Amino acid sequence: FSLSSLDWKDKSVKERSQSWSCVECKIVESLKNPQNLGATTRLDELRDENTKLKYRLNILKRSLQEDLPVQDSKAMLNINQRLQQVFGGAITASYPELEDPPLAVTPSQQAKFADYQCNSAMSMAQMLKAKGTKVSPREIAEKIIKNLPENELIEKTEIAGPGFINVHLKRPFVSQLLSNLLVNGVQPPPLAKKKKVVVDFSSPNIAKEMHVGHLRSTIIGDSMCRLFEFLGYDVLRLNHVGDWGTQFGMLIAHLQDKFPNYLAVSPPISDLQAFYKESKKRFDNEEDFKKRAYQCVVRLQSKEPDFIKAWNMICDVSRKEFQRVYDCLDIKLIERGESYYQDMMTKVVKEFEERGFVELDEGRKIVFAQGQSLPLTVVKSDGGYTYDTSDLAALRNRLFDEKADIIIYVTDSGQGSHFQVVFAAAQMIGWYDPKVTRVEHAGFGVVLGEDKKKFKTRSGDTVRLMDLLDEGLKRSMDKLKDKERDKVLTPEELVKAQRSVAFGCIKYADLSHNRINDYVFSFDKMLDDRGNTAAYLLYAFTRIRSIARLANIDEAALRQAAESTEVRLDHEKEWKLGKCILRFPEILTKITDDLLLHTLCDFLYELATTFTEFYDCCYCVEKDRQTGEVVKVNMWRMLLCEATAAVMAKGFDILGLNPVSRM
Repeated sequence: FSLSSLDWKDKSVKERSQSWSCVECKIVESLKNPQNLGATTRLDELRDENTKLKYRLNILKRSLQEDLPVQDSKAMLNINQRLQQVFGGAITASYPELEDPPLAVTPSQQAKFADYQCNSAMSMAQMLKAKGTKVSPREIAEKIIKNLPENELIEKTEIAGPGFINVHLKRPFVSQLLSNLLVNGVQPPPLAKKKKVVVDFSSPNIAKEMHVGHLRSTIIGDSMCRLFEFLGYDVLRLNHVGDWGTQFGMLIAHLQDKFPNYLAVSPPISDLQAFYKESKKRFDNEEDFKKRAYQCVVRLQSKEPDFIKAWNMICDVSRKEFQRVYDCLDIKLIERGESYYQDMMTKVVKEFEERGFVELDEGRKIVFAQGQSLPLTVVKSDGGYTYDTSDLAALRNRLFDEKADIIIYVTDSGQGSHFQVVFAAAQMIGWYDPKVTRVEHAGFGVVLGEDKKKFKTRSGDTVRLMDLLDEGLKRSMDKLKDKERDKVLTPEELVKAQRSVAFGCIKYADLSHNRINDYVFSFDKMLDDRGNTAAYLLYAFTRIRSIARLANIDEAALRQAAESTEVRLDHEKEWKLGKCILRFPEILTKITDDLLLHTLCDFLYELATTFTEFYDCCYCVEKDRQTGEVVKVNMWRMLLCEATAAVMAKGFDILGLNPVSRM
């Protein structure tokens, strides 16, 4: 029996199920009566054939289930993923003997030839050749097309070149998805399981100013959290601040000297950075002070109340400074510094010792993880713990107490090798299986000045983050006044626009670069309203939002139109824009895999430029040339404007940008 003898596309779901049952029954019946087969070899052949057919049958059944329409769901459909389901079923049905065949479906690079492309045939030809079967990629492509199940989204397919399969989407299908988006709003694609995600980011040090180096971790980490939150994950945003260690001994000793009455009267420390430098200078130069600083550390670690109070005072001054930055950038975080894990560290060291992983090295206790050349120092020669110990304790807490499925550390790439060893040690001791739990270091490059050297002040100091944000506010106001927006906007609107542009531009300049690379910080470039910048996108968004307002179409009319008006896609620019809008879910899905947020920035820029092409060619509102009065509104095009703005707004939200209605 051969499944190819059944014409699947002309059968109903019920008929297909009956056909499958019939095929299975006849094969099983034949196997029950070997005398009918003539010979044992024939029986073995049929058994092999039966195994293959059952495998193929299950694939087709799954494929059929996946064919069920999703248009009634509020979730946005990932078209690429849906095409992968359709082609995945066809590939397996065509070549069931191939284990894990390649599945390559991408948007077409040349829209005039196709909407999407399946490029699996070439790789499959290589796999078959390795198995001793020579088949041309074109033959493979033909067979894949022949086995495509009936589906709701493919209009037609064509084979191009050596074996590329060009895919054309059904326009009514795309139109319906756009209508769903307009009625339901921008909803996340379906989530198979609500996983717990822990993101460790920002992580400044207490008693030190936040500097430009913390900018990237804070912006990138926040955007990752926003993405996972939108997609429906349970997200824990953690700020692993440096709030413990020997430096607190010298800070407390200096506090006791400078403000002896600190327990009764709160010390007026306004500049903690200067306070830190003073104490460090004394620590380096005064032997008595150094001894007292060490004694203070011991008493702090023993949790003596007076020393805990002094420590809290110093931490609170820092927290207020950090919060100023977080308020400007609209960052939400839960602080869990190194102190949070102090009591857990003893248990971690004990666990490694009991498992026989700890070695002694000149008084230190070290751990060599499998496959790693450098060890972790879990206990120093003086008995104190290290960053290695606190990072192991933090990871264990996140795995076992928080029960995280995904843990992401957002720090500079220089810490990559450290985290590699920490993760290897955690796997060695059996805390997690990387095939089940995703633990990842999302590293990033450094911020450079326009001279391509590490970003510093003119005097060579590290740039304070608050100074940078203040400079951004000043420059954005200058830019708005150059455009004479102060003459059109109210004072309140002007301040909102100033903050939106300043902080949006700083965030976007970072996020629009591949995080792995270094990037050059330039206010002039980021405030330029041409090219792939926040300034350009924010102005474009404001213009799109104003189209309906200038045509006197309110939100209620747009909502009603979304439910009753078909989104026509007859013009090539309408079709191009419609497809671009609907790529949003596949962009987000890709970023959850590689954590590269510049992909979203590139998409938003492409969407804005595609909209401009559409708007230049397709009249949304037609006006009388003499009077300027609106004579005709092409409502389906207004809906395309609305869908574009909705997706841009959600993209901005994920990037942490805050567009304003007037700019």
